[in-house]
Amino acid sequence: MRYRKLMTILIAICAIACTDTAKAGWSTKKKIEICTANPAYWQYDEKPVLLLGGSKNDNLFQNPDLKKHLDLLKSVGGNYIRNTMSSRNDKGFEVQPFKKLSSGKYDLDRWNEEYWKRFHNMLRWTQERDIIVQIEVWATFDYYQDNWAVNPFNPKNNINYTAEETGLPVQVNSHPMRCGNNFFWSVPAERNQKTVLKFQQRFVDKMLSYSLRFGHVLYCMNNETSVTPEWGKYWSQYIKAKAKKTGVKVHTTEMWKRQDMAAGIDNRYHDPVAYSFVDISQNNHQKGQGHWDDMQRQRQFIASQICPVNNVKIYGADEYGRFGMDRDGMERFWRNIFGGMASARFHRPPAGLGLSEKAQANIRSMRLLTDEMDIFRCAPGNDLLSDRKPNEAYCLANPGKEYAVYFPDGGEVVLDIESLKKPATVRWLDIMKSRWKKPQKIDARDKMTLQCPSRGYWAVLVQ
Repeated sequence: MRYRKLMTILIAICAIACTDTAKAGWSTKKKIEICTANPAYWQYDEKPVLLLGGSKNDNLFQNPDLKKHLDLLKSVGGNYIRNTMSSRNDKGFEVQPFKKLSSGKYDLDRWNEEYWKRFHNMLRWTQERDIIVQIEVWATFDYYQDNWAVNPFNPKNNINYTAEETGLPVQVNSHPMRCGNNFFWSVPAERNQKTVLKFQQRFVDKMLSYSLRFGHVLYCMNNETSVTPEWGKYWSQYIKAKAKKTGVKVHTTEMWKRQDMAAGIDNRYHDPVAYSFVDISQNNHQKGQGHWDDMQRQRQFIASQICPVNNVKIYGADEYGRFGMDRDGMERFWRNIFGGMASARFHRPPAGLGLSEKAQANIRSMRLLTDEMDIFRCAPGNDLLSDRKPNEAYCLANPGKEYAVYFPDGGEVVLDIESLKKPATVRWLDIMKSRWKKPQKIDARDKMTLQCPSRGYWAVLVQ
């Protein structure tokens, strides 16, 4: 009798625990994972998925019209956003994560619930729409120059520690590339500044108390960092350990500042012990053929341990021009996907096209194309093209099955389809109009000349 009573109690406890876990979201079946069929891509809800996106802001969770913006992204075929945990108030509606006291200073032991409510809503609303979120834990530019002057972590702005106790600066006038804020050197492998680290951990713990409830989240440690690799490794290990305690597996990466991938191909970009995927967003400063070539060098570097390579920021917009024009942004978007990358997202204005009409057209057309093919069995196939000029055309193919070719500005190339062994169906896609032309049937042959219907942005699918 005593045994039966004890078992009843244990069963009840387990039922309560399972219910609590389900409420937390840890039991969700939909998870972002590395694709089992092709680890160069992601899968979500156990199905391969190509991540495409664009949005008007980086810390998207702070946007007052977030739902409307997510609906627009979803309507054009987008399923991928970037979300920095940033609170710099450059738009006028951002709030800080910590409680602000009547004195004007912050208490790092108390939260601003509005900040976390916004974050939680973003996670809920993206999950409802099957939109994958790539979080950047440390929004690097929040900790430099004018942003650091008002940051709650700045010792002059909180009641929890002083500059003398921590060694933190109260003023940082340099660009983040100069690594002038030792806020990013607090980890045990560096300065082991325990006072600062305690509050950094508290911030990350709070973030994880929300994000680990959801299965559609990827984690990037920093925004284009230049500091010691030990910083990112520490936080990656910290997040993975916290996730493991809740029975969750998460995927992490680091985003380095270096823009020249040819000079930067080393284990900082692909450290499979610390990270499970790669983000090469800074390669999206490169233009034309060089952009493609550096990307392919990175793919080759990780060929022995294949993992997804993401591009959460694609630069290029007429409005700013410093990182290229509209044309450069659109070309980079297509080259990334044709280059075997797992994701492509237009950076926010003015440095990128965001979710402008041009961005919408390109996302919509990319989805139109990739929905008609099995991209997850394809690979970059420029070796199948001849009579090609630099940056004239790019091929993605599963030889013998299907071939897609992208033209940044019209042109004519010859495609090797010898292994197709059957009559081919040829369909041209007008990218800016998101419209297919009438398909053509071509008799079986070894070579096929592909001539764009006009100048401008075109893709063609041969099956």
